Amino acid sequence: MALEKIFGIHTVLAAIKKNSSSVDQIWLQKGQKNKKHQDIIKASELAGIRSNWVARFELDKMVGRDVIHQGVVASIHGLPVGTDNDLLARLEQLVDIPLLLVLDGVLDPHNLGACLRTADAAGVHGVILPKSRGVPVNATVRKVASGAAENVAIFEVSNLARTLNQLKQKGVWIIGTTDKADSTLYDTDLSGPIAIIMGSEDKGLRRLTGAECDHLVRIPMAGSVASLNVSVATAVCLYEANRQRSVVKKSRQ
Repeated sequence: MALEKIFGIHTVLAAIKKNSSSVDQIWLQKGQKNKKHQDIIKASELAGIRSNWVARFELDKMVGRDVIHQGVVASIHGLPVGTDNDLLARLEQLVDIPLLLVLDGVLDPHNLGACLRTADAAGVHGVILPKSRGVPVNATVRKVASGAAENVAIFEVSNLARTLNQLKQKGVWIIGTTDKADSTLYDTDLSGPIAIIMGSEDKGLRRLTGAECDHLVRIPMAGSVASLNVSVATAVCLYEANRQRSVVKKSRQ
């Protein structure tokens, strides 16, 4: 598998801690002696990963002058990404009620990274990405995700409609988000096994994807703007699902 570059303190440290065998070597900026860099050095030494001290311009050449690399770059083998079959196998192994996130065509790497970070924080059991649509999980995505890309389970599927049907057969309800829906997020039961679908920044939920949904919901907007940024909308939806699950759990105790 070809090596790729990642950068940023949290991203590199997460890669070392989560799967040190995937990290080939790291480069650190000369003169950096803060605690976070020392944590990376200690973690790489424990894992037997080669570290190199170089001038800042060397790091700039590796990832680009406009990139905020925070004085650390690593070369790694590609991020492990699951397939359709891996997703179904994970569902079979889950003890908790499934909470899945589907990102159908997110185009901005900063948005995708923010969505992955929120998914990890919200305890999502898997993030589903269509192979042929949207930005790939690249170095920028991983930097914005701040280590979440290494921690949350990511699945790339070749046929999203087929995958959604397979999820429904496993008892997972498909919840699509669109500002055209009659029902609101807060009127919909999100406490069961669900997959929440977020559409792209420019066109929202695709018609064919929407046709596969069991429910379509919207986030109520009280102001003058028509919609939220996709990463913000993702956070609203996931945490409302968690709130409802918490209420149900408490009522059963």
